[in-house]
Amino acid sequence: MASAPTILVFDSGLGGLTVFREVAKARPDVRFVYAADDAFFPYGRHDEPVLIARVLEVMEQLIAAHRPDLVVVACNTASTLVLPQLRARFTVPFVGTVPAIKPACAGSRSKLVSVLGTVATVRRDYTRTLIRDFARGCTVKLVGSPRLAELAEAALKGEPVADAEIAAEIAPCFAEGKAARTDTIVLACTHYPLLLDRLRRLAPWPVDFVDPAPAIARRVLDLLGPPASDKSPAPPRTVFTSGRAPAAPLAAALARLGFAETAPAGV
Repeated sequence: MASAPTILVFDSGLGGLTVFREVAKARPDVRFVYAADDAFFPYGRHDEPVLIARVLEVMEQLIAAHRPDLVVVACNTASTLVLPQLRARFTVPFVGTVPAIKPACAGSRSKLVSVLGTVATVRRDYTRTLIRDFARGCTVKLVGSPRLAELAEAALKGEPVADAEIAAEIAPCFAEGKAARTDTIVLACTHYPLLLDRLRRLAPWPVDFVDPAPAIARRVLDLLGPPASDKSPAPPRTVFTSGRAPAAPLAAALARLGFAETAPAGV
């Protein structure tokens, strides 16, 4: 019997867990390694040349250590910047995470769509090209949040995060005119779905929040095929580049997702 494939899910921090969750549902039979470059978090604060060099360096170490059959880059900031270099340097296939502008605009009824991402993601030419190619008559507003990823990370770790802090970060997404108002918001950072229940509660009116994770899971199936079994060959592993052990609330969150190893190691 052929050995189970290995999927490496990579992010700057814990946001990629929202992607891991969907991919694990689609391919429960694979070995998973979740790698967080938390020593360099948040990615949006680093200059582009520095970030490119960092991701290439860390990825080289991860691939050498874990020999994945596929890598999911569960980070919009990294994907919109470094995917071409990763694909040029390594032979393993990569699945990136980019703003889900095409389905958001296709589904919008009011034709007012916001893209909520990190400051780095919304200023990328890649993101603007997606809008040019797929807006489909929609007015698309780019909203760069300076703090929401860090607030999501803090909340997952069990730290207190006030509703007012979250509400302030999402407020610029909502536009209201005489005939229409924003009805769709693209979550262009994998950290943001960690706060989805609170985003829905704090929104001034109901909107569709578009999470790219299900589409990423479908792409993984396209590349690796359907599952051979509904059983996991081993619990998923965590790798944190900082080498810091997670605090109790984070360890509990990881345990709920099936991670057996809650004491992380370096790359």
